[in-house]
Amino acid sequence: MMNIAFIAHDRKKEDIVNFVIAYEHVFKDKKLYSTGTTGLRIMENTNLTIHRFLSGPLGGDQQIGSLIAQNEMDLVIFLRDPLLAQPHEPDITALLRLCDVHGIPVATNMATAEILVRALDRGDFGWRELVELHKPELS
Repeated sequence: MMNIAFIAHDRKKEDIVNFVIAYEHVFKDKKLYSTGTTGLRIMENTNLTIHRFLSGPLGGDQQIGSLIAQNEMDLVIFLRDPLLAQPHEPDITALLRLCDVHGIPVATNMATAEILVRALDRGDFGWRELVELHKPELS
């Protein structure tokens, strides 16, 4: 089962909701996670169930980062607002760094999200199943 996280800054929340509506058929059989408000907005506008963490500034980014560090996340869609400084920028940087360290595909804008979700729909994420099969046991 693919695990996917949704995160969106305030001025990008409408964009992520519309994106998820457009690709609801792709996400319906996946395990979905999100930061608090983003997940609530998506659930209010779709038939999807999402495990919601705290709001990003309150630690939600770090909670998702924890799943990434444990190799429990397969894809992150994080629509960032590049024109507005965020008070929790260190958390955002840490989350993106974890994606890079653990080889987790991450989209930070609509164009990349579109490419990754179309690849997911085609079945191009089969390599993540191999990662899951061969991940080390945590002690």
